[in-house]
Amino acid sequence: MKKELLRTIKYALVAASAGLIQIGSYTLFYELFHWAPWLAYLVSLILSVLWNFTINRRYTFHSADDLRRPMLLVLLYYVVFTPLSTWWTAALTGENPFTGAAASSEPLVNNYVVQIGTMLINFVTEFLYQRFVVFKDTLDTNKLAKK
Repeated sequence: MKKELLRTIKYALVAASAGLIQIGSYTLFYELFHWAPWLAYLVSLILSVLWNFTINRRYTFHSADDLRRPMLLVLLYYVVFTPLSTWWTAALTGENPFTGAAASSEPLVNNYVVQIGTMLINFVTEFLYQRFVVFKDTLDTNKLAKK
């Protein structure tokens, strides 16, 4: 029980750092480069996923599994999550995801509120998916776990 609590705390800390990467890059793309919210979200999500997966695989889940299998499983998660979250980002911010044109003069929901809500959904669902699907058979198998 204590080990799983520690694992969850580690995941939360890494996810928070990935969240900073995501919000920081989203802000850069949206505010400075004036990208559509859905595009800024998509690129910032990819950056945060790469960071989150790499660090959590080694330090949170201590997996010695080769990269192909877990990366494929995480890719499958994002094959579902990314289109859904990109769609709801566009829908909630009032933008057409294909043209970037605003559906109305005012967004339905503030872009940053959508980003934070999406990140919370991603945090919970991805942790559960990685813990119980991606790394379930390879938990604590790398050199760090054996120390």
